[in-house]
Amino acid sequence: MDKLVVTRRGDKVCTAVVSDGKVSQLMLEPDTADSLLGNIYIGKVQKVVSNINAAFIDIGPGCTGYYSLQERWKPERLKTGDELVVQVSKDAVKTKAPVVTERLSFTGRYCVLTVGKTGIGFSAKIRDASYKARLHSLLECDLAGTEDLGVIVRTNAVTVEDRIVREELAELMGTWQRLSADAACRVCYSCLYRALPGYIAAIRDSFCGTLEEIITDVPEYHRELGAYLEMYQKEDADRLTLYEDSLLPLSKLYSLETAFEKALGKNVWLKSGGYLVIEPTEAMTVIDVNTGKYSGRKNMQDTICRINMEAADEIGRQLRLRNLSGIIIVDFIDMEREEDRKALLAHLGDVVSKDPVKTTVVDMTALNLVELTRKKMRRPLHEQV
Repeated sequence: MDKLVVTRRGDKVCTAVVSDGKVSQLMLEPDTADSLLGNIYIGKVQKVVSNINAAFIDIGPGCTGYYSLQERWKPERLKTGDELVVQVSKDAVKTKAPVVTERLSFTGRYCVLTVGKTGIGFSAKIRDASYKARLHSLLECDLAGTEDLGVIVRTNAVTVEDRIVREELAELMGTWQRLSADAACRVCYSCLYRALPGYIAAIRDSFCGTLEEIITDVPEYHRELGAYLEMYQKEDADRLTLYEDSLLPLSKLYSLETAFEKALGKNVWLKSGGYLVIEPTEAMTVIDVNTGKYSGRKNMQDTICRINMEAADEIGRQLRLRNLSGIIIVDFIDMEREEDRKALLAHLGDVVSKDPVKTTVVDMTALNLVELTRKKMRRPLHEQV
C-alpha cells in the first residue's frame, strides 16, 4: 500500500509516494505556475523547417515548442503564421524546447480520449482477451459517428463496471467538444485546457486500491485534493488527511530531505554490499552495477547472480524515484551462464512492469549491456531540483 505525501519544499510543491515505508517517487513543481505538460494552446507557426521535417510553434510570449510534421494528421500543409490547436506532450528538457502535437489527449482515471488517433487500444497490463473484446464492442458504439477520435483503456478500468468507463469516456468527449467550440472564438496563445497539477495527477494515475493515505500539511492543497476526490474519486475521499503537528514537520516525519539527498547522489548502495553508479547524460542514462563490499561465501557465479538480481530491484525503484527516462543502459556484472542472463532479463521485466510510466526492457547486447527505454514525461528529478 502507498501513501501520497504532498508538502512544500521552498517555493515548490513536493509530492512523494511512500511504498512499504520507503520513498519510491519524488516530484517537484513550481507552486506559482503549473508545468506546461498536458496543457492545450492556440499556437502560431513561427517557421517550418523542411529539412528536419519539423515546425516551431509559438504557444506564448517567449515560449516556442517543437512540432514533428510526421505527426500531422490533417491534410493542409503548414506555413508560417498559421494558427492551430496544440498540446504540450513533453516538457522542456535542458536545451531542448517543449514538444507539442496536434494529436490531443484527455486523460481520465479509466481511459484516455485521443484526438487525431483513431481506434480502441488497451493498456499492456490488461491481458484478459474476453474482457477486451466485450469492452471494445461497447466503446465502438460510443465512438460511432465521431471523426478522428479514439480511446485507450487504462489498467484501472478492469476494477470497475463497464458503465463507469463509458461514462468517463462520455465526459472526456464532452470536454473535447467544448474545447473545440471555444477555440473558434479565442485569440492566439490562449490556454484552452490546463492539465491537473502533478500532485492531483498522482492520485488519478495511482492503481486502484493501492492508496492507503493521502496526507498534506498545506490547507490550500488539502482543499484542492478534497474537491478533486469528491468529484472524481469518492472511494478515496476518506483517505485524505490534513497533517497539523507543528512539532514534527511532515517532511521530517517521512525523511524527505534524506530521500532527496540520496535520489540526487551518484552512488546507491545495495543491502548485499554491492552498489550502483547512476550517471545521467544528454543522450542517455548509464547505470553501472558493482560488487562493492559483498563478501558472500557462495561460488562466484552465484554471488554475481544474486547481486544482479538485487540491483534489478533497486534499478526499478531508482528509475521511478529519479524519474529517469529515454534510453537507459545498464552494465550488470558479467554472467557466464546463459540461463542466469535470461533469468535476470525476465526479473528486470517483472520489476519495471509495475512502473506506472511505460518502461520496456529491450534486450541484452553482445557486450552484456542491458537496454531499457522509459517514456519521457516530466523532467528528471535532478532538473526539477
